[in-house]
Amino acid sequence: MTRDIGAEFRALHRPGMPFVLANAWDAGSARMLAALGAPAIGTSSAAHAFTLGRRDGGTVTRDEALVHAEALVAAVNVPVSGDFENGFGDDPETVAETVRLSAEAGLAGISIEDTDFAAGAPYARDLAVERIRAAVAAARALSGDFVLVARADGVMTGAYGMEEAIARIEAFDAAGADCLYVPMPPGMASLKKVVAATAKPVNALAAGRFASTSRDAFAAAGIARISLGSALARLTHRVIAETAGDIFNHGDFGALGAGMPGADVDALLTGAGKDTA
Repeated sequence: MTRDIGAEFRALHRPGMPFVLANAWDAGSARMLAALGAPAIGTSSAAHAFTLGRRDGGTVTRDEALVHAEALVAAVNVPVSGDFENGFGDDPETVAETVRLSAEAGLAGISIEDTDFAAGAPYARDLAVERIRAAVAAARALSGDFVLVARADGVMTGAYGMEEAIARIEAFDAAGADCLYVPMPPGMASLKKVVAATAKPVNALAAGRFASTSRDAFAAAGIARISLGSALARLTHRVIAETAGDIFNHGDFGALGAGMPGADVDALLTGAGKDTA
């Protein structure tokens, strides 16, 4: 029987029983995370941009994102979801095409933001909803299941407040989105308002002010999915910056002795990937 990776991914989304969507930035990190127990892998637009020597926010093309996603899909046996920014275009038709191409790349789902990168502002609510409606229609026309996540990013960027975010996710819900996401609300009380606004699964980001929030606390709030975003990649970059600073500024190589043994890395890289026999 043909595997429906989208259906497997959907089954992980249980409000109050959140799974961790582990965001990777290359095939190696994806394999390591899967070997360590990640039930699903996510791409990260920021972490991917870092690997290309670029800043986050509209600097990666759709073709680049699809090739990157295909590499992660080929690397692991768990579902992979794409962090696909604004769908790589302003009009609903482009977002719908992004959904179709994502499925062809083997992704189990993608998330779509409401940010117009060229304008540096959110799309008007009506257009944002039309974009999600087109994405949902494209997803439902696929032969397999596909999890479409609608994001209201204006709270995180400072473009709008929680009232507008709630109005947007309610509209995205009505448009057929499978999962709703308001990155970085002011606190747990605001996150609970997001959960209360929909019967659909809600994603929370374990970063920034929520990095110290436990899985149990997210579960108690009714969260279905906890993503890591670019946090792991940024942590890796911090280690590079601090260790290189010691080397270049002080001639101190001591931190290099704390690296993970190569044999341990090899074991993880070959323990949970595809075509490792």
